[in-house]
Amino acid sequence: MSKHPPPGSRNTRIALMLIWTVAGMVALTYISVPLYKLYCKVTGYGGTTQSAAAAPGEILNRKMTVRFDSNAQPDLPWTFKPDQISQTVHIGEVALARYHIKNNASVPITASAAFNVAPPDIGKYFDKLYCFCFTAQTLQPGEEKELSVSYFIDPKLAQEHRLDSVKTTTLSYTFFRRDDLAVDKPDSAARMSTPTIAKLP
Repeated sequence: MSKHPPPGSRNTRIALMLIWTVAGMVALTYISVPLYKLYCKVTGYGGTTQSAAAAPGEILNRKMTVRFDSNAQPDLPWTFKPDQISQTVHIGEVALARYHIKNNASVPITASAAFNVAPPDIGKYFDKLYCFCFTAQTLQPGEEKELSVSYFIDPKLAQEHRLDSVKTTTLSYTFFRRDDLAVDKPDSAARMSTPTIAKLP
């Protein structure tokens, strides 16, 4: 005759299993966002650009035209625009693009810039050496500021033959408010000096 565990014991095990399942789901919720961001950064998924510590050291004859797009969310009273409409660069060549922002509000505001490139498959090969998007930006009432991004297109792009026909890419930024950050004084981190790189004609 088989022995069965008492009903109370079964109920306890089921309750523990449910608790662990819920705890696992909560933990997965917390780590899913950073894991997704890491996945995008590594793969360039969704047009996520890369960051680099140094230039690639190789410049190809192949050229790419980079167009610049700038946006500010509706609740952000900033003027944000690029100084140049586009730049044509050699793949592997380091270039510098500049932007201009102005706070049109009567109070200081802090904002961060989200970014991506199109077509999305180029994101894996679009590298930034320096970018204003690396830090939050704080502007005092009426303050204006020049921003810059130093970038290159990785020569490894030439090995991706399905992208051989791509001649143009668009680098897009969107500033959004960061009310979670203090705005009582300018962000010193955002005012770091930028590298001296000759601007392309």
